[in-house]
Amino acid sequence: MGIPQKTWTIDDVDSELRQAALTAHRLPPVRVAGYVGRWPVIIRTDAEPATADDRKEFRIPPSPKDVDQMLEAMRWMHWLEVEQRHLLWMRAERHRWSEIAKRFACCSRTAQRRCDAAMHLISLYLNKEKK
Repeated sequence: MGIPQKTWTIDDVDSELRQAALTAHRLPPVRVAGYVGRWPVIIRTDAEPATADDRKEFRIPPSPKDVDQMLEAMRWMHWLEVEQRHLLWMRAERHRWSEIAKRFACCSRTAQRRCDAAMHLISLYLNKEKK
């Protein structure tokens, strides 16, 4: 007897998408290849305040397993329409329902129902895929 396979639910899909969004934000910033700034380095004194562009952002890079899981969750998005993709990704990035509703020109409850429907569609595809 084998190990029973996981049955995907809406909550499982939601947590995987949120984890994928967190992983995407932990990736290193994209740089244009071959671009080098020619400006001299500005050395500031203690009396001068540090500006926002002087701060170095430290990100802990995601593990290869996290990146693989993120790419798998991104693959799921191909099963959806473009509007559904944007809706799910905004929610995965923890935007407020009111912001999402404004973006999609609907009320908050309608945005929630559309989000649930899209996640339900993904869970159906995932459960059909395991059979």
